[in-house]
Amino acid sequence: MMKAHCLSMARYHAWAGERLLAALDGVSDADYRADHGLFFRSLHGTLNHLLLADLIWYGRFTGSPFAATSLADEVETDRVALAARVRAQSARWPSLIEAADDAQLASRLRYPNMAGVACDTPWAGTLLHVFNHGTHHRGQMSAVITRLGLPAPEMDYVYFLRLDVAA
Repeated sequence: MMKAHCLSMARYHAWAGERLLAALDGVSDADYRADHGLFFRSLHGTLNHLLLADLIWYGRFTGSPFAATSLADEVETDRVALAARVRAQSARWPSLIEAADDAQLASRLRYPNMAGVACDTPWAGTLLHVFNHGTHHRGQMSAVITRLGLPAPEMDYVYFLRLDVAA
């Protein structure tokens, strides 16, 4: 059951990300890079943070740490390349989950945080955190897209579930 839920959340993460990226296509470059008062200032900064966080967490899960000095490190300056990297990273999560057995899902994830402090968290719960984190920041970006007068993408999990069940 936990594996199925994690896989569903990973697929949702990619689906919602794709919907967000499609909505961002309608945003001018000036608005995309403008400071909108988000924690990572701009739509670009927030999308970049989403990629960075996914890369950091993926590295922790695979034992291949992604080097970053700050959660605001710019991974990709180019808008089109950033979108492509977000898509590619989102596509990596399902295979990581597919490879996990019940023992792995029930295990602990041990990793140093960015300050070098040793952390020990539930493996599956931490994985779900990654997808929840994405939901949080996609919601912020959706609010900005709406404020810019563009249609906000519908990214609620229940809409994904309706599609997933029908597929």
